[in-house]
Amino acid sequence: MESMKIKTHIGNDKILKIQIPDEFANEELEIVIVFQRIAEKSLQSASKTPEELGYSRRFLEEVIGSWEGEPLGLKIND
Repeated sequence: MESMKIKTHIGNDKILKIQIPDEFANEELEIVIVFQRIAEKSLQSASKTPEELGYSRRFLEEVIGSWEGEPLGLKIND
């Protein structure tokens, strides 16, 4: 049994087009389709700017080097 995972867009025609590898040409196949909507919110958040996600434009400049506690370091066991 072979499996494929694809992400695609279904247009208004509601037609899903899948090209099967050449090795399966002229064969009978049993195909199972399992589909899940991709959350629109997660797609949008991937393309949002830091400002759109609630961070200031200078967030990294403000937090880098601002630690005021004990020095952070690695412990290396001999």
